[in-house]
This record gives sequence, C-alpha cells and structure tokens, in this order.
Amino acid sequence: MRRRGLTAGSTLLLMVASLMGLSVPAAHAAGTTIVTFTFDDANSDQLVAADALKAAGMAGTFFLNSGYLNGVNHMTTAQAQGLQAAGHEVGGHTVTHADLAQVGPDEVRRQICNDRVTLAGLGLTVTNFAYPFASTSPDAEAAVAACGYNSGRGLGDLKSKVVGTEALPVAETVPPATPFFTKAPDQLDNTWTLLDLENLVTNAQAGGGGWVQLTFHHIGDGKDPTSGVVDPLSVSTDIFNQFVTWVAGQQTNATSPVQVKTVAGVIGGAMKPVVPGPAAPPAQTAGNLIKNPSLETPGLNASTVPRCWQEGGYGANTRAFTRVVPGHAGSATAAEQLIVSALTSGSGAMLPYLDTGECAPSATAGHSYRAMAWYKSTATTQFDVHYRTGTGSWVYWTSSPYFAVSAGWSQASWDTGPVPAGATAISIGLNLISNGTLVTDDYELYDLAGVKTFSDVTATNQFNREISWLSNNLITQGYPDGTFRPVTSISREAMAAFLYRLAGSPAVPATAPTFVDVPSGNQFYNEIRWLASTGITTGYPDKTFRPGDPVNRDAMAAFLYRYNGKPAVPATAPTFPDVAQSNLFYNEIRWLAATQITTGYPDNTFRPVQPINRDAMAAFVYRYSMDFPKLF
Repeated sequence: MRRRGLTAGSTLLLMVASLMGLSVPAAHAAGTTIVTFTFDDANSDQLVAADALKAAGMAGTFFLNSGYLNGVNHMTTAQAQGLQAAGHEVGGHTVTHADLAQVGPDEVRRQICNDRVTLAGLGLTVTNFAYPFASTSPDAEAAVAACGYNSGRGLGDLKSKVVGTEALPVAETVPPATPFFTKAPDQLDNTWTLLDLENLVTNAQAGGGGWVQLTFHHIGDGKDPTSGVVDPLSVSTDIFNQFVTWVAGQQTNATSPVQVKTVAGVIGGAMKPVVPGPAAPPAQTAGNLIKNPSLETPGLNASTVPRCWQEGGYGANTRAFTRVVPGHAGSATAAEQLIVSALTSGSGAMLPYLDTGECAPSATAGHSYRAMAWYKSTATTQFDVHYRTGTGSWVYWTSSPYFAVSAGWSQASWDTGPVPAGATAISIGLNLISNGTLVTDDYELYDLAGVKTFSDVTATNQFNREISWLSNNLITQGYPDGTFRPVTSISREAMAAFLYRLAGSPAVPATAPTFVDVPSGNQFYNEIRWLASTGITTGYPDKTFRPGDPVNRDAMAAFLYRYNGKPAVPATAPTFPDVAQSNLFYNEIRWLAATQITTGYPDNTFRPVQPINRDAMAAFVYRYSMDFPKLF
C-alpha cells in the first residue's frame, strides 16, 4: 500500500496497459513540460477555475464523485455536463470518496465502476480516474482498469514544497510507466504561494520536461457558506488566476515550452464500455444490522478507526477520535471516544461507513428502525441518521431526541419512524453537538418489522433487555404460542440450539458425532451434532445426550467455557462457597465468574446443580456476547 500526500497504494506495470487494450500516446518531444490542472470532489467553487481556464484557452480535468453531485456546496448535474460542453474533461473519483485501501474488493469495484456508470449515464465521457486520498492497493488499481478507465492518478510522488519530497522526481514520464497510478505532486492548499505553484513547473522545465498534474480542491477562500469554516484545501482565486496567467505565458517559453493538456490529452485512449460493479447485498430485515457493532474489529491496513465505521462531523469545531479501554463489556473490550472542543457550530459523530453496500446497514423504504447504543458522555448526545439513495449518494435525514449526560454506561434507545422513499441503507451513530467527551460501544439496529416480543416477558422483567437481544438476534424463536417462558428450565437440546445460533448457524460436518437418544427426526438434531463436533459437549458415558433434561448451572458454565475455546483461568478468579475444588466444573465456574458472565447470588453462592431458567440463560448468553463479540 502506498501512502503519499494524504494516503496511498501500489502500482501496476506498463504491460497492464497493453493487456487492457490501452492506446498509449507516443512520447512527447524532449524538453516539453506538460501541465494538467485537475480538480477533485465536485466542489461548486471550482466552476470559477473552469471559467478562468477557458478564458485563457485552456482546459482542466475535473474528477467528480457521482454521489456528491447535487449536494450542498457541490456541483449540480447540469454544471457537470456544462464542464464537458465547455471543453473540460470529466473523470471519476468513486461514488462516495471512499478510501479504497480500507474497503473490501466488492466495495472497491462498486465505488469505482458504479461511479463511472452514473457519470456516463449523464452523457459524460469518462476515461480517467483519481484515487481519493491517493489511497489504493493492487486490487483497486486492477479494478480501475477492469471498470474501463485508461489511467488512475495518485498524489505525493513528485518533488514539491512538502518536506520529505526533495529527492523525488520533478515530473512524471510521458507515457507514464504505471498508468494506473500516475505520479503527481502533493495536493495544493492554502499554504501554497504563487511561487510554490510556479516552482512545480520551473523545476520540471529545468529537469528536462515531463508531466506535472496539479491537484486543486477549493478555489477561493474555501469557506463553507453555512458554517463559515475555512477548508485548508483551498487556493485563493487571486493566486489561481495569477498562476493561470503565468502558465499561459510559459507556453511560448523559447527554451522550455509548456503545454497545457487534460489527463485524457496525455493518456489518450477511447471511451470504453461501462462495467457495473457487483450487486449490493440484499436488504436485511432480521438481526442486528450494524456491522462490527462492538467496534472490536480494527480497520484494514492498520487504520485506527474500527472496521466499517468512520469519523464524521461538520462545522467549526475540533474533533479527536481515539480507541479506549475498557469498553462497555469490561476490560477485555474496547470502545470509541470522541472529544469535541472549540465548537462554534456543527457536530462530531462516529458513523457506520457511508458506502455502497459493504458496511452500511441496509434499509427498506417505509420501514422503521430501532437504534440502541451504550454510551458515557459529559454532554447531551443524540443519534444522527443519514440514508443512501438509489444512486449511491448519502443525505442527512434526521436526529433523535437528546440523551442525558451519563458518567456511567447508559443505553440510548430510539425508534426512527418510516425511512424515506428511495432509501436503500441508513447510517446511524451518536453525536456531540457541544464541547465534551463521548464514549460509545455496542451498537444495535433492528428493522421493527422483524422485532419479536413475547406475551409473557414484560418491560419490568429483570432480564427483558437480554431476552429481547436474544430474540432480535435470532438466537431464540420462543414458543408457537408467542411466549418465552422465562422461568422454565432450559433443556439441553434447546441450549444446543442457542449456542449454534450464537455461532452464526455454521455448517455441520458430515462426520459430526451422533447420540443414541437423538434420532435424525429430533428438531435440534443438527444443532446437537454441531455441539458435539466442536467438543462443547461429549454427552454421557452411555453415549446418550439426554436432550430433554434440564441444563444445570455448572453444565452451563462448562458449555460456555468450551464454546470459548477452554481459555486459561486467571489465578485470581472468584470462588463460591458452594463450589468445591472437587466439583467437576470448578475451573469452568471460576472462569464464568472471572468474566463477570455470572456474579452468583446475593448470598455469594453459585448453586451449581440448580437447573438454569430460560431468562437466566438469556442473561448468560447476552453477557458472553458482550464480553466476546464476534469479529467482523
């Protein structure tokens, strides 16, 4: 993975160009310096630059995110079409400005291919691509070629004013050695002077010529008209216009002439057919829709942001995100901390990744959703909700009521109401709209159409939350009459089913053991065989499983201990006065206490041979899942 400028990726060889059928232009005359003005992200303030270039007889390349078009402070569809009509080039930049090194291969293809499909559908000729953040990978570069592009632009691989680039080349070769990661100087920002910009060109002229791609984001003061925040990735209109005038003059330089071309003018090649990306996963209507809900799975390529999550926010404030321990479930887990300071407008939030299908929770228009999350906060917090449209763009939808300041862990819960027409996914996370510290963990999001309640489990039941969690995550179905029967002892066969579903209902090996008292017609035949195949149960010495027998509390401890892989038991693990060392499951019970899956009874007993009720079983399984969340 390459990381220059903001971020980066690796390269392909020139032979890829011929393998993909690219038409590579002949090398330009020695000593010629080619300058290309490129503009990223479809920001509407770039239109003044387009006009300035046209007035000087030049054209630029505008790399557009199709998901940004028609958004606040971004170009409209008509303006994008107007760029091409005026002689400028339009290129692709992914649907949602995705960091392609941080997403899976299907998401990479959707982001690159579908962006091109959408732009081409607007009548735009789209032949070249720029990597957001200059972040890429071999998969991403191969996808750029497979999606029909002729090149992909990076950043930060040429000499510039940026410290650390002094020994880099001053220009890209023509044709580029690696067309799917062409070299360019670092992006331009409000620290660059007119002389800094001129030096990019004069260094290339002095070095024998070559290709210099200049990357702009904002032209003007870079100030958001709503929040008043100045984007540092801005170049003033005055400096830009002076630079355009200077470059125009260099076109007649007697000793080292400059040519101004678009990327397409340098790379060449025809407009290839569009290639749609992989289909997004179908909408999920059951179970927790949040991917990596416990925030335990780290991001790809050493990212500090949890997998499938992103740092969000807007406005005039300072946001700092860090991973902290312990998390909601205890010392073995982590949570995400957000500190907002110097706030005069806007907010900060952790959100499920705004993507095209890999991570963002799917949604069905018209359905309502229940959002839940554990938090600690020094300021009031609320859920922020965005939704994805059919074209892949994301828009803000709504926010929940406020949740109070909480020094200890508290669970926020809120029902959204019907999702707007056309929505295909939603992203929901807790925010801060004032200065303060927010720690969040263990998110849940359920389609209310799939949420099941039980007639005999009321809100006052001490294990209502745990039973609801078990039901929402499809670990229990309850009984046909709509009851859960919380104070009924759980049978061994039902326990097998619960653990099997907790594991994600895996395939059962054909060689899985059987028991003489569990015929193939038993409703939990496969679940019991799976339990035996994993070693969680060995049955009884007479080769029976006794499926209808109740599960005692000590056996429950053994099941969960084995389910966890028989970990070492801490020497400091608690003991119970009614669990002697001679107890068959002494260490398993101590492990259960060490993880705080059980705290025993108020009289400090564990009562090992007492059958465990279904509501207590729900509590054990819920706590286990919190302590040992499945990694995404």
